[in-house]
Amino acid sequence: MGELMAGKVPVGTPFALRDASGRLRTLQEFRGKLVLLYFGYTGCPDVCPTDLAFIGAALRSLGAKADAVQPVFVTLDPARDTPEVLREYVTAFDVRFVALRGSEDETRHIARAWKVYYEKVPQPGGAYFIDHTAFTFVLDRHGRYTALFPPGTSADRMVTMLRDLLEAP
Repeated sequence: MGELMAGKVPVGTPFALRDASGRLRTLQEFRGKLVLLYFGYTGCPDVCPTDLAFIGAALRSLGAKADAVQPVFVTLDPARDTPEVLREYVTAFDVRFVALRGSEDETRHIARAWKVYYEKVPQPGGAYFIDHTAFTFVLDRHGRYTALFPPGTSADRMVTMLRDLLEAP
């Protein structure tokens, strides 16, 4: 599978990254499910935890239909987001989340393919935070990019759209 398309603009690319257990995971393994793909980092002070909480709430609202939805979190901060940190972080929002991480180079390549902007912003004392776009990409059951939720999309809005997509052939 090559690049995914949004209209005539290529968005995304297939990838393989390790999950919090060290297992290599691909988007292809989630075929047959809707995928909610989110790029962020565990130290994000506001937008990431808010969006992940909304995704978790949307999944709980879907009830049994949530079995057909796979949330995937890709860290933009592999230096600090160790497998253990990732596992603890995402499961706090919903146990169905799969957290993925790659090398700095893999992360940069994948983020660029998905049109995700991110940049380390140095802070006093050597610390940093990451300025980043915060979209939730929605992939259909065939793994094609189909829509996105902008930052702050409510769980209710997600549920409405996900129900429509789940009922589509």
